[in-house]
Amino acid sequence: MSLQVSNIRMTLDEDINLLRKKISKKLRVKESEIKNLRIIKESIDARRKSRIEFAYSILVDLYSDESKVERKLSDGNVRLIIPEQEPPIHSGAEIIKGRPIVVGTGPAGLFAGLILAVNGYKPLLLERGDEVDERSRKVHRFWQTNQLDPESNVQFGEGGAGTFSDGKLTTRINDRRCDKVLEALVEAGAPDEIGYRGKPHIGTDLLKDVVKNIRNRIISLGGEVRFRSKLTSINFTGTSSIKSVTINNEEEIISNVVVLAIGHSARDTYEMLLQQGIEIIQKPFSIGVRIEHPQRVIDIAQYGDYAGHPRLKAADYQLVYKSADRTCYSFCMCPGGVVVAAASEYDSIVTNGMSEFARDRDNANSALVVSVGPGDFGSRHPLAGVEFQRKWERLAFETGQNRYSAPVQRVGDFLEGIPSKHIGTVQPSYTGSVIPSDITRCLPDYVIKTMKKGLQYFDQKIKGYAQPDVIMTGVETRTSAPIRISRSESGEALNMPGLYPAGEGAGYAGGIVSAAVDGIRAAEQIIKKYAPIE
Repeated sequence: MSLQVSNIRMTLDEDINLLRKKISKKLRVKESEIKNLRIIKESIDARRKSRIEFAYSILVDLYSDESKVERKLSDGNVRLIIPEQEPPIHSGAEIIKGRPIVVGTGPAGLFAGLILAVNGYKPLLLERGDEVDERSRKVHRFWQTNQLDPESNVQFGEGGAGTFSDGKLTTRINDRRCDKVLEALVEAGAPDEIGYRGKPHIGTDLLKDVVKNIRNRIISLGGEVRFRSKLTSINFTGTSSIKSVTINNEEEIISNVVVLAIGHSARDTYEMLLQQGIEIIQKPFSIGVRIEHPQRVIDIAQYGDYAGHPRLKAADYQLVYKSADRTCYSFCMCPGGVVVAAASEYDSIVTNGMSEFARDRDNANSALVVSVGPGDFGSRHPLAGVEFQRKWERLAFETGQNRYSAPVQRVGDFLEGIPSKHIGTVQPSYTGSVIPSDITRCLPDYVIKTMKKGLQYFDQKIKGYAQPDVIMTGVETRTSAPIRISRSESGEALNMPGLYPAGEGAGYAGGIVSAAVDGIRAAEQIIKKYAPIE
């Protein structure tokens, strides 16, 4: 048993080593009676700018009886924790023909592969892009020369799209598997603090090594990871059960169990799946721009006079504006980061945000997006959302004069309805070239209208949010998958036994942790049904 002690407060100038003293006072026990303590959550309370504090939740083990201490206190901030045993997963009896295949090595694919490998299933992971180091070289080459590899870029390759992002680990889902994901990431080299920070993140620079370490663990447990191996066909028996997969249009690999963790930009794979009779439905998502402010502006707005304090990291924000029929909101906010060129198709512009672990760049950036849905797509075709994305990405390419220059616009010009002729005091951090332009040429009118209202509303929440020189870069279209692959309670695609759609690309997750959790769920379903590989 342990005691969870919540709402332990510390000022910015108090030493972290005072926690033991504060805990002993709270529990009314001597410091010598504390056997062990572990921070399980650290958050910043900045509601009062005159007194910013850290708030902690601590797990405490005592030499004495924890239950007696809890009963004596009758304090709502102290509660007894009795560890729950994770329910065992008993392996099934059916035989896998070949070995389980996992398509994609983003969070869903990596964690599906990891859980299968740990439990003796020796999975084969197939990735259309390159291993993370070679992928990184190709990404940087694209940023510098506009030479795009459509198979290995910010969207495709080892680690998935999240590798070139902020590595944020926040999630809205409440699932015991979230802790398993964080523990595995720490074991693979992520900082210990992701286990207790209120808004944990790893950063692109560290995430690359974490991804490699997970890959190596899968291999050490009997799994295999193959790169430049693009799924081009799923082959079925007469009863719609999986017989094999084909990669690169030439090599057939036998297996009747396939986890489909393809990521939200695998448009050609969506087309192949639809042609093979797999049910795909439209799903809402959001589109807009990347907006950039000097990080100092955000720090002052959030921390007041404490901005720049050595114990405070770069500040973030989360903003929402709701009109009668649309929602405008910030998404994937990257403190101290950069805006990245994230195209995966020729002649298109796609943006995303990225931060390294230190978050120490000059600008803060965030997606500023507006909700769109099937009613906006102009067709009932399952992939109409994909074509909707393509339309605005190609218009952004044209607005950038057809040379992979991203269109940028000052907020002041955007609100006045005039094209930008120059860049002001806020310099865009975009990893490619930019051109001052009119972003309204590559966004729908209803998105533009809602964004303008959102900007004015957000300026009331964060002073300086809509100042004239704040820069916007277009376009942000890949906030989530535009489709969902229908699946049953067993996690299998409808009427397609053995095919397990998982993660963000299948339409069941939104971020690193939730995608990883969905990958774990897929692996658990396979383990329950099938026997390990001999």
